[in-house]
Amino acid sequence: MIDSGTTAWMLVCTALVLLMTPGLAFFYGGMTRAKSVLNMMMMSFVSIIVVTVAWVLYGYSLAFDAVGDGSGFVNKIVGGLDFVGLSGVFNAVYENLIVEGGNVTAEAAAVDNFPLMVFSAFQLTFAIITVALISGAIADRAKFGAWVLFSLVWATVVYFPVAHWVWGGGWLGQLGIEDFAGGTVVHINAGAAALALALVLGKRKGWRKEPMRPHNLTMVLLGTGLLWFGWFGFNAGSELAVDQTTGLAFMNTQIATAVAAGAWLLVEKLRDGHATTLGVASGAVAGLVAITPACGFVDPWAAVVIGLLAGVGCAYAVGMKYKLGFDDSLDVVGVHLVGGVIGAVALGFVAAYPFLPGQNKGILIEGGQISQLGLQVLGPVAVGGYSFVMSWIIGKIIDKTMGFRIAEDAEVTGVDITTHAETSYDLGTVHASSVTSPNGPIAPAAKKVDA
Repeated sequence: MIDSGTTAWMLVCTALVLLMTPGLAFFYGGMTRAKSVLNMMMMSFVSIIVVTVAWVLYGYSLAFDAVGDGSGFVNKIVGGLDFVGLSGVFNAVYENLIVEGGNVTAEAAAVDNFPLMVFSAFQLTFAIITVALISGAIADRAKFGAWVLFSLVWATVVYFPVAHWVWGGGWLGQLGIEDFAGGTVVHINAGAAALALALVLGKRKGWRKEPMRPHNLTMVLLGTGLLWFGWFGFNAGSELAVDQTTGLAFMNTQIATAVAAGAWLLVEKLRDGHATTLGVASGAVAGLVAITPACGFVDPWAAVVIGLLAGVGCAYAVGMKYKLGFDDSLDVVGVHLVGGVIGAVALGFVAAYPFLPGQNKGILIEGGQISQLGLQVLGPVAVGGYSFVMSWIIGKIIDKTMGFRIAEDAEVTGVDITTHAETSYDLGTVHASSVTSPNGPIAPAAKKVDA
């Protein structure tokens, strides 16, 4: 039987997570220069197209289909092909057991049933935004066609297997790694890939010599708001039920995000003498990233700690690209890779599982075990290493065949006009005679606005 309440909740969460990708487009678009904002936003939107098609054809099956009885070697690495084209999903039901007292029995467990198709749609939105996140590292200089091809190949050989490792019954999940909503699967995965692509494409022309400030901080804040809003579906929805853990994940998401945003502003004020709008936006996203793997597994006080660590740690991490010499255009590495590692590893210290007594806990919690810390370190190392190596290989192959980077003159002119034949703002001739006040036209002459 289908639980209508859970089904409705999961549909809402799916829509919220999908909204995060257009939100990311605003966030990234505002951070670029005006001559490449449309291309930056297009890279997010085309991820929706590419990943959706791949997910329906084979992606969901590779990520969540068990091979054989689920215990063999192949199943530890990747899923099967029973759900190709989403066959077998139409009439299936996802049964989510709500554990009471640490035991799953017919008497102790409640079951929230909702259509497996809804679960597939929910997980699809995670795959979409993971791919879109990578694009921020290569702003201003990537060929659009090369990005489309990279998105398809990367989702196939990196995201789908990694999702299976952690969530689909693969080897990391079997070992006992915890990742409530995607700190490892999404953020560390995307951050490592972003670093690899930044190295493959090289630095933007004029990097560190010319100002490359965000062209529209209003868009950045709008994107931040949409991401923050959608992230409640991302985190709380990952409980796949409506229960106490859902509420805990929701509240911890808010706590860590607010604390991280405030911590980033404090760092800016003490270090630079002023707090910025870009800082509050980046800090909020850092908090959202860091709490993602932990939101349903920690007490609220721990969410405060994780938010503080993310806000301070990521604020300093974004500056490392200048010392290390790689051009991560929009700080994907400093926020998503570093923030994801902070959240994932923190679980090894502060995991408490408030509503799952008897589970392994972090070493700072009574009854905690060092083994959990080891697993929480293993996950980022394994996923980050695999993603970096595979992303570098994919990027290099594309670069050596069709070319990954646009021509230098196109980069100087702007990728919007040279690739898409469009500009984000129409800054042509403005006739002052059309600009009126209560006393009539302001002036009779036309003025030229310099773009």
